[in-house]
Amino acid sequence: MTTILVVDDDNELTELLDEFLSEHKLKTKVFHNPVKALDYLQTSIPDLILLDIMMPEMDGFQLLRKIRETLDVPVIMLTAKGEVSDKVVGLELGADDYLAKPFEPRELLARIQSILRRVNSKNSMVDILNFESLDINKIKEEVILDGKTISLSTSEFEALLLFANNSNKVLDREFLVENLRGITWQTYDRSVDVLVSRLRNKLGETPARTRFIKTIHGVGYKFIATPTKK
Repeated sequence: MTTILVVDDDNELTELLDEFLSEHKLKTKVFHNPVKALDYLQTSIPDLILLDIMMPEMDGFQLLRKIRETLDVPVIMLTAKGEVSDKVVGLELGADDYLAKPFEPRELLARIQSILRRVNSKNSMVDILNFESLDINKIKEEVILDGKTISLSTSEFEALLLFANNSNKVLDREFLVENLRGITWQTYDRSVDVLVSRLRNKLGETPARTRFIKTIHGVGYKFIATPTKK
């Protein structure tokens, strides 16, 4: 499920956004404190961030600057300030869009969907994903580990591709069930874990050696391979 991180100290607004976005199958993670949101981003990467400017401890511009030091996740600035100068600053710091309060929720949804379509289209154009010690060819459905081609079943390849396309994001079992095509199982069926276990085994992992897929206990899994350019 697509995850939207909302960072805004307006409780009423965040409740409304949570309800509205949930109705459109967008999962939200809400923080009213930007420092706590920054801590969250150390271990989890959402699909998009909705970021207010005027907040305690750290304003939205400062948080955006911190985010852009390590992440290229899409960011939409939400603010009561509608001045052109604020918009320019936000865009120069790396914001993807800017929406002044009050706003129409449907307009926000349209902007979110537009950005996500653009990001997904960009990702789909990449035929080969390269990580340290691991290359994934989407077209040939070929996986090269440590310079050698390994054999994966269709479901194992689909799972690896899903992890790689969501690198450094925590994927819960519900997400895996919803996004692994052609596989019938229940959210809490051990089949999901068995599939991941088979995949990890073929990637040369052992309980004592995690190279690519990290178990997040009680939640799911996280692909931690380091991307490379070739």
